[in-house]
Amino acid sequence: MQYKVEFQPDNVTIEVEPGENLLSAAAAAGVYVHAYCGGDGVCGKCKVRLDQGEVRAQKGTLKQEDWDNGIRLACQATVESDLTITIPEGVKESGKDLKRKPKTTRTISAKSLDALIGTWGVDPPVTKIYLELDPPTMDDNVSDMLRIMRGLKKAMPESREPTYDHPELLKELSVTLRDAQWKVTLLLLHGKRETEPDRIIDVEAGDTTDRLYGLAVDIGTTTCSGVLIDLNTGEVIDEASGYNAQIRYGEDVISRMIYANRPGGLRSLQEKVVSTINSIIEDICRKVIISPSDISYIMAAGNTVMSHLLLGLNPKYIREAPYVPAVSQFPLTKAAGLGIHAHPSVRLFLYPCIASYVGGDIVSGVHACQMAKSDEISLFIDIGTNGEIVVGNKDWMVCAACSAGPAFEGGGIKHGMRASAGAIENFHIHPQTYDPMIVTIGRIKPSGICGSGLISIVSELLEAGVIDQQGKFNRTLDNSRIREGEDGWEYVIAWGQDSLTGDNIVITEVDLDNLMRAKGAMYAGYQTLLESVGLTFADVDRVIMAGNFGAYIDLERAINIGLLPDMDRDRFYYLGNASMLGCQISLTDVNRFRDRVYVRQLITNLELADNAEFMNYYMAALFLPHTDMALFPSVAAKLAG
Repeated sequence: MQYKVEFQPDNVTIEVEPGENLLSAAAAAGVYVHAYCGGDGVCGKCKVRLDQGEVRAQKGTLKQEDWDNGIRLACQATVESDLTITIPEGVKESGKDLKRKPKTTRTISAKSLDALIGTWGVDPPVTKIYLELDPPTMDDNVSDMLRIMRGLKKAMPESREPTYDHPELLKELSVTLRDAQWKVTLLLLHGKRETEPDRIIDVEAGDTTDRLYGLAVDIGTTTCSGVLIDLNTGEVIDEASGYNAQIRYGEDVISRMIYANRPGGLRSLQEKVVSTINSIIEDICRKVIISPSDISYIMAAGNTVMSHLLLGLNPKYIREAPYVPAVSQFPLTKAAGLGIHAHPSVRLFLYPCIASYVGGDIVSGVHACQMAKSDEISLFIDIGTNGEIVVGNKDWMVCAACSAGPAFEGGGIKHGMRASAGAIENFHIHPQTYDPMIVTIGRIKPSGICGSGLISIVSELLEAGVIDQQGKFNRTLDNSRIREGEDGWEYVIAWGQDSLTGDNIVITEVDLDNLMRAKGAMYAGYQTLLESVGLTFADVDRVIMAGNFGAYIDLERAINIGLLPDMDRDRFYYLGNASMLGCQISLTDVNRFRDRVYVRQLITNLELADNAEFMNYYMAALFLPHTDMALFPSVAAKLAG
């Protein structure tokens, strides 16, 4: 159920979830409300009048008279019904009453991709079978393993006889059978292909069939995540995440590859990512009260460098031309052998990579959204420090990676930060006073700018004429927020007394330049990849955005600055953490899991590092939104107006 919130006098209506913060709802609707404390409730500027409906609100700094007259602070109110809200007609600035000017930019989110993801069954790559065996006698003294095989054939007469292939299983087998009084549970690993037999990888005492869990793991450069799934039901039980402990050796993959070639560096990096995964396992197991030994399979995906470092493989030649990884198809590995807290029998599967900078995380995402089964041409985008792009359909796919830099994750931005409490995530600007409307994560005073906030700020400054299309500030504007600072010209988003840090939070021309380089690399990547197969944006049926960052991208603003192509907004879809989603699907359904082989074979890599066309497109994209405004007709119309 959603509630409708109508904002007057702008005559704008938006649908929101119950309990949505009213200031956030206004920002999403493109309605300007004067607010510069980020939603902390201390500036008292975001006054609105409740004309109809119910909100849950705190009085905050409001006077009793205002409260009695239906005035509420938007940042201190949550939506509890359909609402009609009136924003004050004017704001006082320099002694003048300035009339409200309705805005046109509202948050446009990509559509859900559920239909394309499809459904999947509950048939995991491992299964458990409980057997009650007859103990041996002088008349029936066959080997213990043969006795198991015979019992398994009786329990599953239609199945092919399984294999067993590791001595650790045999070392404890006889003792386990007798201690368990011949009542045991077999853990079977299904074959890589449907024609291959299952393998017995463990024999457990008693009936443990109710404890069959799998762990899906996304090994990110910055953050690692884990999702625990009950493989008997397919239900997600719990999840956890944490910063990749390798980050102490460098925030990006290049730094870590360099560190890996120092004495002991590779071992340290491998130990750090394993310790991160172990922390996730311990966190989840503690919450759901199970043992790590109850986890029977681990399905993981990461970029090429992260996958190499997890397995302890030297990534040295990934960063040297011609950019060759040690291996692209990773072997099925015993998790405990890597130091992961798991039963000795547990296997870890790593999604294969395509090239040095297009890894298993992208293969997992493309696999999840079934691009390889669709006639429609899709443009798959994962925006991050390294932007990965895939274009194609069921007949062909081409991929590429481009170094966008860390701007979208807060790097290279004077007051940039990751998306955590206090980060500015949404921003509007008054078109006459140039005062900000700030919404932060956690609704507290602002402490910095995250990626989605950066896109919002630059788009708003561009539309308001505070900056030009070259990313330069308008020096003719007489406003205290637009000034020359210690790093050149800047716009003051929050004064020190209004910020969490006590420092002025600004965006500078250097920041704008770094953003233009990042978004220019991404856009040039799309163009180069499409041109390589003789296509243009007009031939693309849908744009699929992956990664956690994609969830917070406002399509309209991302298009305004030239990060995304100017296309029909209904063609944009959001996949979420595509890497994790692919792992979850494969962990739950072995038939969907087996499809990943075809996906991997279908994708061809295009190297952009020395591509002349890419450089040409890149130089053309170092503009807001682009030097060729014919590519951005909707933005051109907006800026002209």
